[in-house]
Amino acid sequence: MASYVEFLYQILKQFFGGFWSILAGIFGGLFALVDVPDYIEIFEEFSGGFNVLAWIMAILTVLIVLALLAGLIMLVVIFVKRRIHAYHAVKNQLALVGEVSKLNAQVIRLTKEKDRILAIKAGAPDLAYIPEGSGGENAEGGENASVLKEGESRFYKLTQVDAQYKDYDRESEVFDNEITLEGICEQFRNYACSRMGLYYEPRVIRLFLAAFSSTRLIILQGISGTGKTSLPYAWGKFLENDTQIASVQPSWRDRSELFGYFNEFTKRFSETEVLKRMYEATYTDKVYLTILDEMNIARVEYYFAEMLSILEMPSRDEWIVDLVPSGWPTDPKHIENGRFVLPENMWYVGTANNDDSTFAISDKVYDRAIPINIDSKGVKFEAPYTENLNLSYKHLEAMFAECKEKYRVGEETMEKIAKLDDYVIEHFRLAFGNRIVKQLRDFVPVYVGCGGTEVDGLDYVLTNKIFRKFEGLNLAFIRDEIDGLIAYLSELFGEENMQEAKAYLRRLKKLV
Repeated sequence: MASYVEFLYQILKQFFGGFWSILAGIFGGLFALVDVPDYIEIFEEFSGGFNVLAWIMAILTVLIVLALLAGLIMLVVIFVKRRIHAYHAVKNQLALVGEVSKLNAQVIRLTKEKDRILAIKAGAPDLAYIPEGSGGENAEGGENASVLKEGESRFYKLTQVDAQYKDYDRESEVFDNEITLEGICEQFRNYACSRMGLYYEPRVIRLFLAAFSSTRLIILQGISGTGKTSLPYAWGKFLENDTQIASVQPSWRDRSELFGYFNEFTKRFSETEVLKRMYEATYTDKVYLTILDEMNIARVEYYFAEMLSILEMPSRDEWIVDLVPSGWPTDPKHIENGRFVLPENMWYVGTANNDDSTFAISDKVYDRAIPINIDSKGVKFEAPYTENLNLSYKHLEAMFAECKEKYRVGEETMEKIAKLDDYVIEHFRLAFGNRIVKQLRDFVPVYVGCGGTEVDGLDYVLTNKIFRKFEGLNLAFIRDEIDGLIAYLSELFGEENMQEAKAYLRRLKKLV
């Protein structure tokens, strides 16, 4: 046993002795590096025999040694700082992971809370708030009132519309099918003046009505207070079919803001008033409007993207919105397999202000819409008391089709448009595109049918659909090309024509 004790002593002595030697060597080396007295002693020992050159070399050597010491100290400091930062980073990351976990738990809890609140707002009169831990029973001990009852429709508002129009005879609707487009423009302008105190120039009314023929989305833009919202609102009153107003909110992000959503908690579809109005439009031949008020206070491409795509489908049978994944037997009459066909007799009018509180409307939206600029207040005029008009959308579209045949844009004019397209491509790197050409062919004849002229209609389309795109180019780069474009417009259409386009291009040039 004594031998083992001696063995253990020697083993541990060797181990700890080596370990101590390492520590002593490290700290001894560090101490030797900064032992100033030793450096001074060495310097004094040899400096007595230095000549001038040796003194210079000795001073340089001392400076180099000091620089090396400073560099070594900096490396040690940097290493320590990095280790401290790495420690704090790991610590903060762990804290963030813990915070994210807490937030996720809160999101789950708040989502459940939101579903309970939305259950109350879903539109059904028998919805009740069910507190957690209630075991699915209400305060009175009855069946959970939030759950959809057997045989009850999940589309509460749309089912009400079905009930309202249950005995409605569509064929019995009486419309004024003798009026012309020009007559509609005049009668509407007089109605707005005599009945509502609103004053619009004839040109604005023509643009508004002609826009119906070429697109389902009309954008009214301009300074505040010029009657952008009042125009479509008055149109609804004029036709005795009130316009639905949807006030766009900054939080709008997707299509659920327009249609609503299916609430998994209540098993009901929370319909919006816009969807209810769309559904109602499927029962009649009246003309319907929906206003997207302050449409660019949120990004139009987010909440209206699906509508932009659907309404461009060539066949109206393809204007389909999937509201829910599948159909239920209790679904409304015009919802088949969870799908809803958008009404043919509804148009959408967006009002837009351009200021710091709004988003810029993208070309994707502008290309599919007809923008109408309302930049000045209407001049007051006298008009006789004017009655309402009962107008069928079928008669309206029949008049559009008639105008497109009667006032078709001539081949000579289309050749000028093609030449202008080539000129714009060569000098500005922009092209018209087939969509804009189609809108031009649809819009201009109806504008003529409303009492305007072909050249004025062309002027408006070119200015607001083509030259408007110049604002997105480098104005300094195209500045010298603008005068040439103005001259080319005069060469193609005459010095006295295209005044709106020329005025716009001159204003654009002044912005540089």
